[in-house]
Amino acid sequence: MKEREKLGSRLGFILISAGCAIGIGNVWKFPYMAGQGGGGAFVLFYLIFLLMLGLPIMTMEFAVGRASQKSPVKAYYALEKPGQKWHIHGYITLIGCYLLMMFYTTVAGWMLHYFYLTATGKFTGLDSETVSEQFNTMLSQPFVMGFWMVVVVIAGILVCSIGLQNGLEKVTKVMMISLLLIMIVLAVNSFFMDGAKEGLSFYLIPDFGRMKEIGIIKTITGAMNQAFFTLSLGIGAMSIFGSYIGKERSLLGESLNIALLDTFVAITSGLIIFPACFTFNVDQTSGPGLIFITLPNIFNHIPMGRLWGSLFFVFMSFAAFSTILAVFENIISCGMELTGWSRKKSSFVNAIAITLLSIPCVLGYNLWSWDGFAVFGGAVLDFEDFLVSNLFLPLGSLVYLLFCTSRYGWGWKNFTTEANTGKGLKMQNWMRGYITYILPLIVLFIFFFGLYDKFF
Repeated sequence: MKEREKLGSRLGFILISAGCAIGIGNVWKFPYMAGQGGGGAFVLFYLIFLLMLGLPIMTMEFAVGRASQKSPVKAYYALEKPGQKWHIHGYITLIGCYLLMMFYTTVAGWMLHYFYLTATGKFTGLDSETVSEQFNTMLSQPFVMGFWMVVVVIAGILVCSIGLQNGLEKVTKVMMISLLLIMIVLAVNSFFMDGAKEGLSFYLIPDFGRMKEIGIIKTITGAMNQAFFTLSLGIGAMSIFGSYIGKERSLLGESLNIALLDTFVAITSGLIIFPACFTFNVDQTSGPGLIFITLPNIFNHIPMGRLWGSLFFVFMSFAAFSTILAVFENIISCGMELTGWSRKKSSFVNAIAITLLSIPCVLGYNLWSWDGFAVFGGAVLDFEDFLVSNLFLPLGSLVYLLFCTSRYGWGWKNFTTEANTGKGLKMQNWMRGYITYILPLIVLFIFFFGLYDKFF
């Protein structure tokens, strides 16, 4: 049997896994969720839930990948007992990855389009209303969105087709280090804005009075949701990278490093956005429009705005593209294991498949817009996002949880033996009661609350 590819370095593993976790949700959703959730209080609860929810499940995904040395679609076959059916979830994780890419490629295309508009000075001299109209203009143009979506797919597939170390690892390292440097430069620039003091105190100092106004339960469930979804757990996106590493390090310690990097990016994006909001009297809770409507307006009115705006959208593009590369790697690897194809062939076939599967999302804002999607948010993208976020991620995480803790699955002993192999933080036996009995109930609560919130 052909020897499994391996990542070249520990840094590569941490940056690729963090890149998978660091998506548009961190840099787009986290700041406005924090804004709606009362700033500092939301951030505090987010960090608590990240430790309680994200770390154990991420460690489990890595453990399943490393112990099986297989892609998510085949991992259960290697670890389950004869006659068991856990492997069905392996195929479901692959469907979840395709679903995620069906809309994520389009959103990454938006970031590239906005980088192009900002860098070429297309916003220069426009008033705020005309800048706002640019977003709707883009959504109404299927060829513009389709072009950027295809650019994203081809670039992502090309990187993965080169190979694990020479393609994915090399490119991700450069991109993630650039992303972190650009973020720090943008955050430092924000500190010198007139509204920096008010913006930062709103963002970082817990105000439980404001939390009470918004609703304590609403803030806590929002923080819980964000902490749960930020790490992209449940569709095997992390499991694949577990299968590419050695046994030198324990997995809880590595999960903690990735969660810290993910959190650093989320919190730093708030440091970039909130001072700007308070300087220009912008509603910091304005949701997705913040990125495409509010910020271009702000960049239009500050010295060297074109440079800062271009840097911001490069950073947003890198955040989106790091997730795309990680999930493409998962899809290509599953394709190789299921069919016996070479990496190049699996890449080529998936380039075509993902492009075709992404078309409904592109057309969902114009030619295929339909009122039936209103319940999900209005467009095909919202429906696809609902399926991934509300069904595949929580239920997939629950399957990993049960598989690693139940004697009818892989079992606690096997899981902890694998997770604790190597130097670093270890899973402790006192965690067993919480992880086996309480954590599944919290995940089920997130699942049912998500459905309730969406439909009722």
